Amino acid sequence: MILNAPVIITIVIFFLTYGLIISEKINRTVVALIGASLILFANVINQEQAIQYIDFNTIGLLIGMMIIVGITRRTGVFEYMAIKAAKLAKGDPLLIMVALAAVTAITSALLDNVTTVLLIVPVTFSICYELEIDPVPFLISQIIASNIGGTATLIGDPPNIMIGSATGLSFMDFVSNLIVPILIIFIVTMLILRFVYRKDLVTSELSKSRIMELHEIEAIKDYALLKKSLLALALTILGFIIHNMLHLEPATVALGGATLLMFISKEEPEDILLAVEWPTLFFFAGLFIIVGALDHVGVIEWVARESIEATGGALVATSMLILWLSAIASSFIDNIPFVATMIPLIQKMGQIGGIENLRPFWWALSLGACLGGNGTLIGASANVIVAGLAEKNGIVITFRGFMKIAFPLMILSIIISSVYIFLAYMI
Repeated sequence: MILNAPVIITIVIFFLTYGLIISEKINRTVVALIGASLILFANVINQEQAIQYIDFNTIGLLIGMMIIVGITRRTGVFEYMAIKAAKLAKGDPLLIMVALAAVTAITSALLDNVTTVLLIVPVTFSICYELEIDPVPFLISQIIASNIGGTATLIGDPPNIMIGSATGLSFMDFVSNLIVPILIIFIVTMLILRFVYRKDLVTSELSKSRIMELHEIEAIKDYALLKKSLLALALTILGFIIHNMLHLEPATVALGGATLLMFISKEEPEDILLAVEWPTLFFFAGLFIIVGALDHVGVIEWVARESIEATGGALVATSMLILWLSAIASSFIDNIPFVATMIPLIQKMGQIGGIENLRPFWWALSLGACLGGNGTLIGASANVIVAGLAEKNGIVITFRGFMKIAFPLMILSIIISSVYIFLAYMI
């Protein structure tokens, strides 16, 4: 690789952007947009090229799902699910922890993990208040469950959305290839957490009875809107399942479902669009431009060639390198910018090494990036959001305290993933 001015400028901007994102001293959206602006002002790429590097399929899919979830959450259905799960567990704290984690994992797979924790965590505080127990074990289990559940589908976690958009892998491709390891990882993780917290989650019979007296049906605020939301959500998920047959992109399905729900709910568009996390979308756009510049100046191709030389292009070695690198890196930096960098890198590795079947690499990247987010408190957006909600309620989840529990579980999940990838794709 020739170190000319555009290459040096792009590398410097890339690492400065990453460093500021990791430091969290400046809002990550602002950092990404500054980095993208500097790329343009330095004439590394022009505006037309920058727009071409933005993956509007990813952006559209996120917008559609944010609108659907934003309307659906007004019905109270998520609070209903949490209370119902607690009552099915008969007020037993350990069983409630597992039940709420299961609700979190399932919801994260069907919606997205960030939205899920925003909906489940407030109810968790109410339940823990009634049980008179420490909510931290519940919150940690929900963070871990949200990242595990989000790994299972195309729409569950932003890295998967990005991978699916870049590769054309369908909703059912993700489900059929990832559901088995995710189920195993979830079950093993919950068994371990139950053992770890068995002495901490003890409450009185009186507290249990208070949980059983809660009326989950009272959580539903709007039955008419609930029916419309469930209809739109069901049609959208069906659309994801068959979108390849219909020759439609996932973003088209999501935006179609969102438009349908906006039409039948008759909610004010100005009000509904407030549910869209615009800072997240602009964060994505900025990253796409920065990573696009890396590709444009040849940095991605150079790293790909070096990686191929290091592993000899061997399927097993390369897959394991991607899996473990993704997991460790995503534990300490946000997995979204990491995946944005890895996608073109893997594509270049395939071209240079003449590797036709890149699917094992994509599943390795998905499992590594999504599950790696469980390693530390800053590994994924859901982690940071739960920690912030806890702090607002006077509960502190420390970086070291979370890592002591979560990092070993993350390593275990990657070991399980390694075995799965080897058995499923290498034999």
